[in-house]
Amino acid sequence: MPFVKVYVHFVWSTKNRYPFLDIKELRLKVWNHIRENARGKGIFIDFVSGYSDHCHCLVSLGTDQTIQKVMQLIKGESSFWINKNELTKEKFEWQDEYFAVSVSESMLDRVREYIKNQEQHHSKKTFQEEHDEFIIKYGFERHNG
Repeated sequence: MPFVKVYVHFVWSTKNRYPFLDIKELRLKVWNHIRENARGKGIFIDFVSGYSDHCHCLVSLGTDQTIQKVMQLIKGESSFWINKNELTKEKFEWQDEYFAVSVSESMLDRVREYIKNQEQHHSKKTFQEEHDEFIIKYGFERHNG
């Protein structure tokens, strides 16, 4: 049996960064659903949280899981569930684009804290500012541009 520990920090936004999740109770309901649904699909979510227009997820990938498949299962199912249960006034959608960065063992607690403090974090900074910092910090423009 292989022993694998590969953590990935995922970040994705709502379609056009629309604040669909602007009510805290709704956000908590969505994060809990994402966690439960993932567990049922064999995806280990270490931590999930976010704000009105985006989600952060710390995932430990299994041996047969790819970044693309995990994102497809989490985003696709959660938007379907939100719409099926009519949790938003308008049709809910996630943006296609997402970030996925590896997290070393030594940084796990820092990333967990960062994800946990999203409410507080975004009282000072918009998701656009956070998005731009991610692009620069991880050099995405150099690799993908």
